Amino acid sequence: MLPLKIVVIGGGAAGFFGAIACARVNPDAQVILVEASRQPLAKVRISGGGRCNVTHACFEAERLVQNYPRGGKPLLGAFTRFQAQDTIAWFAAQGVQLKTEADGRMFPITDNSETIVECLMDAAQASGVELRIGTPVVKVKRQTETAGFEIVLKSGEVLKCDRILLATGSSIAGHKIAQDLGHKIEAPVPSLFTFNIPDPKLRGLAGISVNPVKLRLSTNSKPPLEQTGALLITHWGLSGPAVLKLSAWGARVLHQNRYQTKLLINWLPEFQQEEVRQKILAVKTEWGKRPIMLHRGVDLPHRLWQYILTRVGITTEERWAELPNKMLNKLVAELTQGEYTITGKGVFKEEFVTCGGVNLKEVNFKTMESKLVPGLYFAGEVLDIDGVTGGFNFQSAWTTAYLAGSAMGIKPKN
Repeated sequence: MLPLKIVVIGGGAAGFFGAIACARVNPDAQVILVEASRQPLAKVRISGGGRCNVTHACFEAERLVQNYPRGGKPLLGAFTRFQAQDTIAWFAAQGVQLKTEADGRMFPITDNSETIVECLMDAAQASGVELRIGTPVVKVKRQTETAGFEIVLKSGEVLKCDRILLATGSSIAGHKIAQDLGHKIEAPVPSLFTFNIPDPKLRGLAGISVNPVKLRLSTNSKPPLEQTGALLITHWGLSGPAVLKLSAWGARVLHQNRYQTKLLINWLPEFQQEEVRQKILAVKTEWGKRPIMLHRGVDLPHRLWQYILTRVGITTEERWAELPNKMLNKLVAELTQGEYTITGKGVFKEEFVTCGGVNLKEVNFKTMESKLVPGLYFAGEVLDIDGVTGGFNFQSAWTTAYLAGSAMGIKPKN
C-alpha cells in the first residue's frame, strides 16, 4: 500500500501543530505543509507583545469553554481529549518550559516568541514534515475516482493527496476553499477590539485604570451583554480586559450596529446602588464644608472623580453641604450606570482576531473531519471559534490541530 499523502494548508500555529501530530502518528505518511507567505508562524511571533501567550492556566474543560464567545459547546468534548495541561506537557517534551503569570496567562520562560517559533519549526523538521513557504493555493478539487484531492498552486503545480488539513486562519482564501468544497461560512467580523469614545475630557484621562468596573452594552441582547473587570482609559476611548471581553462577546451585535451604541459603566460594581448612595451621604455629612471636587466619597482615581462630577454638572466651587438631593441622585446614577457613546472600534495591538468561519455543525469535533467531505479536516481560526484574550485562541488552535493531525495520520483499514 502506498503511504498516505497529506497536505496541510496554512503555516500558522494550527497548521504546524497539526502537521507535526500527523507525522508523528504515521511516520510513513508524506506530510507537506504549504504556506502562502514567506514567513510562517507570523502571528505566533507578534502575539503577547512578542512573548507569545501560549495558553492559559485553566485545566478544567467546563471552565475553559467559558472563555469562548463562539465554539465553547463543541470544544467541551475536544478539551477533554487535549487541553492546556496537554499543551504544557507537549512543549515541555520539546524542551520548552512555560511559566504562569498572575492573571493565568502562560508564556515561555524566555519571554520570547521565537522560542515557540523555533520549537515548532524544529519539531516539524524532526518529524519529516516538508515545508513549502511562499506557496499560495489557488484551488482545491475533489478527486471522485480516488476519494482524494487535487491542490492547484499559484505556480500552476498540482499536488495530489489523500487528506487535507485546512488551517488558514481567518484568511478569505481559506474560507473560499471551504465554501467551494460545500461548507457554509459564518461571515467573519472583528472580535477583541477597543472602543472609540468621542469625549475629549475622557481621553484627557488616558493612562488611568480602574479595577473592577462593570460594563454593559445598551442593546436588546438576551442575556444582556456585560463584563466585569479592569478598564483602561486611552487617548481614543476605552480598553483593558473588560472592554476586550465585551467586544468579543458582543462582536456580532456591535458589527450589526456599525460599532455605534451606548455603553453603561458601573464604576463601583462591588456595591449596590443604595450602598453607593449611603457612602455619598456619609461624606456629605462629615465633610459638609469641603469642596466636593477635592473630597471624594468613593475610592476612585482623583482625576476620574473630578471628570465624573463635571459630567453631572457639579462645579469646582460647590461644597458637600450645598449638594441638593436631586444632584446627589444624579451623581449616584453616574457612578453606577454612567452612559457613554461608542462611535467605532480600535484595534488590540497587532493580534487581530475575528469571529466567523466554517460552520461548526458541519465538523466532527472528535476528529475535526468535515461531515460533508471525507478526508477534509479543519483546525484553528478557519473555524467559527474565537476566544477572549489570555491565550485561549492559541489553546483552541493547539487542541483542534492535535485532534485533526492525530486523526488524519491514521492509516486506512483496507
